[in-house]
Amino acid sequence: MKTRDIARAAVLVALAVALSPLFIPVGIAKCYPAQHMVNVLAAVLLGPGYAVWIAFCAALLRNLLGLGTLLAFPGGMIGALLAGCAYRLLRRSWAAALGEVIGTGLLGALASAWIVAPVLLQKAVAAGTLVVAFSLSALAGALIALLLLQVLRKAGLWRPE
Repeated sequence: MKTRDIARAAVLVALAVALSPLFIPVGIAKCYPAQHMVNVLAAVLLGPGYAVWIAFCAALLRNLLGLGTLLAFPGGMIGALLAGCAYRLLRRSWAAALGEVIGTGLLGALASAWIVAPVLLQKAVAAGTLVVAFSLSALAGALIALLLLQVLRKAGLWRPE
């Protein structure tokens, strides 16, 4: 582990936590894109291992601060893992974004509905509801991350490998 990568990871955790209260209204729904934006950035800039740890640390801090729920763990971590693996495999930022949307929007939502909600929260949650909500948030965050990566590239602060 490089000190620079650890510092970048800490900044991304702080960014995810600080921006977590912000939402984008989409019809009657609210999408919270911050964690998903950070997941894609972490996947591209640091790789899948860091991305998962960043998602875990951000979810833990958000829960400790009363800014999140236990559903943040599977949604964020699965999305981060798929984003990181997709980027590592294809070396394209759009692949990381797609991995985030599939990992969080589908797999993370289903894990939350079928495992986390009934076991840890002791309540039933409709899987379809979570898939829609998680997918909207993941898509918005992934698109924001793609825009930020373009800005970083054009500013000469990041270059794709």
